[in-house]
Amino acid sequence: MEVPADLEARIDEAITHYPVSRRSAVLPVLHLLQHHFRYITEESVAWTAAKLGLEPIQVLEVVTFYPGFRQTAPGKVHVRVCRTLACAMAGSYELLEKFCQASGIDREAINHHHPIGVSPDGKYSIEFVECLASCGTAPVCLVEDDLHEKVDPAAVDKVLAQYS
Repeated sequence: MEVPADLEARIDEAITHYPVSRRSAVLPVLHLLQHHFRYITEESVAWTAAKLGLEPIQVLEVVTFYPGFRQTAPGKVHVRVCRTLACAMAGSYELLEKFCQASGIDREAINHHHPIGVSPDGKYSIEFVECLASCGTAPVCLVEDDLHEKVDPAAVDKVLAQYS
C-alpha cells in the first residue's frame, strides 16, 4: 500500500499526541486512512500495525468494533441514513427506501453482514447507521460529511443532485 507523503506526515503528527502508548493512536490513524482511501483495506490494517508496532489483529479488532469504519469500497457519494428511534419515528425507513430507489440500490442487499449497498454504476452507496446525533431534527442523513436535517423523502432527488 502506498501512502502519500502528505498523508503520512499527518499520520506521524497525529501519533505524537499519544506518547504513552502508540496503540492509542490506532483510531486517529484509521480515520485519516479512511478519509483518504474511503475505506479500510487489509493492506491498511497491516500498514497501520507496522507503523504503530502492533500486531495486525490489534488493528483489525478496532476496525471491526467501530461501525464508522468501512471495510468495503463505498460509492463515489456515500449516504448514511440514521435508523435510531427519533429518526425511525420521523420516517427514516421511508427515507432509506427513497435513497435506494433514487440510486438504483437494492434495499434488500443492505443488512448487518453487508451494511453498505452500492449502486450498479458505483456512483452512490447507502448505509443505514446508528445515531447521527441530531435527534431533534429527524430524520437526518449524512451525504459524504454533510449533515442534512429534517429530510423529506420527497426531496431525496434534490439532495443527491447537490453531489452530482
